[in-house]
Amino acid sequence: MLIDLHAHLVHPGFYDVDTHPHWGPFFEEGEGGALRLRVGDWTLTLGQGERREQMKKGTAPNREQFMKNAANAQNRLRAMDAAGQDAQVLSIPSHTYMYWTEPEFSVAYAKKCNKVMAEYCAGGENRLFFWAHAPLNVPEACPQIIRDAVASGYAVGIAAGGANFGGLEFDSPELYPVWETMCELDLPIFVHGYNQSVTWGDKANTDKYETTSIVGMNADEALAFWRLICGGVLDRFPNLKIYITHAGGFVPYQLGRFEETNKNLETTFNKEPISYYLKNFWFDPEVHDVRMRQAMVDIIGPDQLLYGTNFGGSDAIRYDMTEGLTLSEMDRDKIRYTNACKLLHLDPGKLGRAKPAPVGEVALPN
Repeated sequence: MLIDLHAHLVHPGFYDVDTHPHWGPFFEEGEGGALRLRVGDWTLTLGQGERREQMKKGTAPNREQFMKNAANAQNRLRAMDAAGQDAQVLSIPSHTYMYWTEPEFSVAYAKKCNKVMAEYCAGGENRLFFWAHAPLNVPEACPQIIRDAVASGYAVGIAAGGANFGGLEFDSPELYPVWETMCELDLPIFVHGYNQSVTWGDKANTDKYETTSIVGMNADEALAFWRLICGGVLDRFPNLKIYITHAGGFVPYQLGRFEETNKNLETTFNKEPISYYLKNFWFDPEVHDVRMRQAMVDIIGPDQLLYGTNFGGSDAIRYDMTEGLTLSEMDRDKIRYTNACKLLHLDPGKLGRAKPAPVGEVALPN
């Protein structure tokens, strides 16, 4: 069995209904048939290899066709079959977290996204689940929004950007009611950074080379780890569970530095060494070199690793991430699905199963 916990959903319900007049989000068709996400003054220029190839061949669907395909959960299931995946946990694109908008819109947008994802997952033959969207810039609204999403039967946790929730951070006391709710529900937080340049106003498109995405997301994800520990959040909420994407940002490779420098900080609130808190964290081995994935197995250990490919993303891993790793069969299964089932309270016997992919089928997200 294989469960992908890091998979993104593009859906017309996020873009075509009740959008913000400035922030959108907008999914637009540009020159040459290019489809681009726009949020306020910011436009995503990082694309998918498959889409670029389709455009070269003249076979890329236009916006209307793309959105129609995206809204059909059966298309997702076929792509999962081609990738050999039995189940996925979906999230909205991180560029549209909307922490930077007015509180009223942030709350309404979160409710809309959760409703859309729940309805989409309902057509997924018990193979689709989702990370609920919570408007963390309006923390007082989050507990009820989270509970409502979980009540749908498909939300298995919440998604959170790694930093800057409208000026709040992971260690801000204002967010304590959110973390308390997650502990009470015994569900994890899915940490996925977002392009901070989205918030730069008319300077948004000065972010050369998508730096706040390709480098910044990893930095923000490491910041989540650092602030949760240094801020004493995990001492206050010792049962809080956090899954950090993109191989933990920089965390697994800088653990020694974090450990040593934390001891010398003049201001820190953690009561234990950095390594003590690793039991609260899970990571996916989504790095593009088998040696780095093996390093994660050796440093973090298979009990704290989850399978996440960034399905639908520009750098999505399109092959078996456990291939070539020195692992026992039991440890391989932990990474592929048993850790996920335990963390998300999923019964593997009740999950739908992947069907054999037709010969030559390409694993596209929609």
